[in-house]
Amino acid sequence: MKPVVFAFPDNEDIAQDLVAHLGAELGEMNVHRFPDGETVTRILTPVAGRKVILVCTLDRPDEKFLPLIFAAATLRDLGALEVGLIAPYLCYLRQDERFRDGEGITARYFAKALGQWIDWILTVDPHLHRINSLSDIYRVPSAVVHAAPAISGWIRENVSNPLVIGPDNESKQWVAAVADKAGAPYLVLEKTRFGDREVAISMPENISGSNYTPVLVDDIISTGKTMIKTVENLVTQGTPPPICIGIHAIFAETAYQDFQITGVTKLITTNSIQHPSNVIDLSTLIANSVKHLLKS
Repeated sequence: MKPVVFAFPDNEDIAQDLVAHLGAELGEMNVHRFPDGETVTRILTPVAGRKVILVCTLDRPDEKFLPLIFAAATLRDLGALEVGLIAPYLCYLRQDERFRDGEGITARYFAKALGQWIDWILTVDPHLHRINSLSDIYRVPSAVVHAAPAISGWIRENVSNPLVIGPDNESKQWVAAVADKAGAPYLVLEKTRFGDREVAISMPENISGSNYTPVLVDDIISTGKTMIKTVENLVTQGTPPPICIGIHAIFAETAYQDFQITGVTKLITTNSIQHPSNVIDLSTLIANSVKHLLKS
């Protein structure tokens, strides 16, 4: 039987592409929120004996989590053979240790809470630092899609003489991969973070003397402070107008508007989170990876 794909709000485009790539059926689901804030999930497509895929990117996760696990639990109750989750952006990975006395390690807590309702999980470039792989915290099979090939392809086709720039040493490995596939040089900056919204960026002094177009890449654009500070430094040095590329377009608070006054020529993201800045499509990469999970 064909697998069934159910899309949560703002995930419809990726779900439609998955249906086309996998030869699947697009399922119909209703998530209703009562006046008192409680939620009920209704599955309108038959799922008994079938493999099911939920598509729910997990930015702003607190309001999405309960409807998601209610949907997964309902699908199990209705006889689904397995319930997999595609979360192009996977949340709660930054708090991967106890940074201050009394804090919780929410990366592990969230993985435990979510993992008990699903049979496998797929995401795009999870924000892993002190956690080596998703299998360290998720006890169900997991797969990771890397956006680097798609980003490299966009740079190669759209930017003349690019210089790929990463925000910090933690980004070096995947920034190097993006640059290599784009046939471009790269450099990695040093970042010092003073809180949720304050960062300092060390800049080399020789960028302005080159003809390179700076291409800033980062996995998550949340407050945008890191990129914005880097753009301001580059513009001060007299470089060509920078291009900014992010994988996950969170854009917290006024971040997107803040970018508009920085001198950025282009601000583009992948479609892991639906946003007006989406340019780079990851649907094919996601679909190809899902095929392997469905066969396992």
